[in-house]
Amino acid sequence: LADGDKQWEQALAFALERLSSNVPVLIYASADPEKVKAAQAGLGVERAGHLVEEALSQLAVTLVNEGVGRLLVAGGETSGAVVSALGITTLRIGEQIDPGVPWTQAPLAGREAPLSLALKSGNFGGVDFFTRAFEVLA
Repeated sequence: LADGDKQWEQALAFALERLSSNVPVLIYASADPEKVKAAQAGLGVERAGHLVEEALSQLAVTLVNEGVGRLLVAGGETSGAVVSALGITTLRIGEQIDPGVPWTQAPLAGREAPLSLALKSGNFGGVDFFTRAFEVLA
C-alpha cells in the first residue's frame, strides 16, 4: 500500500466482479509476519496501520457507492475508520450475530434503504462468525 494503489485496485476489481453474484465477498489485509515487521520498521507502526485502515475504509465507501448494502468489518481501528469514512452518525441495533456483535442499520444520505453493518472488534465472535453473520441477516 505504501508503494501505490495496485493492491487497492486489485481488491476493488475483485469485489466489483462479484457484486452481481449476490454472495459475500471477503477482503482482508494480511501479510507474512516478516513483511509486516519490515513495513512497520520502514513506515512506523502507526503509519503502516493507518495505510491499511485508509485503504479498507475507502474500499468500503466505493463499494457502498456501487450499491453494496451489507458490510461486515473486522478490527476495531478498521471499524472506526469505515464508520468515519462513510459519515455514519447513527446506528440502529439489529439482530445479534454472536454475543456483543449485532447487525446494525445505518441510514446514509442519498440512499433509500439503510446500510446493514456489523462491526467486529477484538476477540468477539466464534470461529464461525463470518458465516453466521450472513446467515443471521438472510
